[in-house]
Amino acid sequence: MLTFSLILLAVLAVIPLGVHLGFRAPRVREQGSPADYGLAFEEVRIPTARGRSLFGWLLPAPGAQGTLVILHGWGSNAEHLLPLAAPLRRGGLNVLLCDARNHGNSDADTFSSLPRFAEDLGMAVAWLRRHHPSRAGRIAVLGHSVGAGAALLEASRNPAIAAVISIAAFAHPAEVTERYLRPLRSPAFVTRLVIRYVEWVIGHRFDAIAPLNTVRHIDCPILLVHGQDDRLVPVADARRILANCRAPGARLLEVAGAGHDSVDRIEGHIPELLDFLDGVRRGQAPGAPG
Repeated sequence: MLTFSLILLAVLAVIPLGVHLGFRAPRVREQGSPADYGLAFEEVRIPTARGRSLFGWLLPAPGAQGTLVILHGWGSNAEHLLPLAAPLRRGGLNVLLCDARNHGNSDADTFSSLPRFAEDLGMAVAWLRRHHPSRAGRIAVLGHSVGAGAALLEASRNPAIAAVISIAAFAHPAEVTERYLRPLRSPAFVTRLVIRYVEWVIGHRFDAIAPLNTVRHIDCPILLVHGQDDRLVPVADARRILANCRAPGARLLEVAGAGHDSVDRIEGHIPELLDFLDGVRRGQAPGAPG
């Protein structure tokens, strides 16, 4: 009994250190800019929570009233999604890309999490409506990976969002944690302790922020995009999310040959993305009469 108690105390002491080191997002700063794609842009700073600010690029489309706000994934930055942003901008949308806290050229904060990604996305939407009302006739959001989960979470509570594109979202963060810890062959009780500790740190239960559940509260159109060869987040996650969608017309675009970060493969489906965003491009809610 004493031995078990000592082991438990040792585990409890190690978990916080392991979580903060193992789940810390690496910072990768932008090396290029939209100018590399021949696009005019404005570099912006967007105030967010806790007195921090976000780095971003606004790509204006002359005369366009609709805007797509794009958020990257864990350990990435706005530049990673420029290959998608460029053709979407040329397709007639204003585009706003931004870095979440602790990423790219945005301010640092104590930790990163899916809810903080969503908070930053919501602040970017609010900033756009406040400072560029002529471009905020309709606002769509696009997120990748954790950014996709954040886009779904923010859309579940933010009526200013008219449409969502979710690329490579995981179904439930508890499952992601379990997959991450599996190579360590940790006992099940250790995995449960890690999950509870992370929930305590971020201030949210995983069930409340899981895309599998947040989509139940989204009324606007949803397009899920997922690579069939994604080894990090299996395409089965996207199918499960779709099964829980209540928004009319929600659909899943499965991309053959695409992995988790295969932005190049998704580029080949820009026409489908623009078709989905058609109402946003025209400053109208998707499905509204022209």
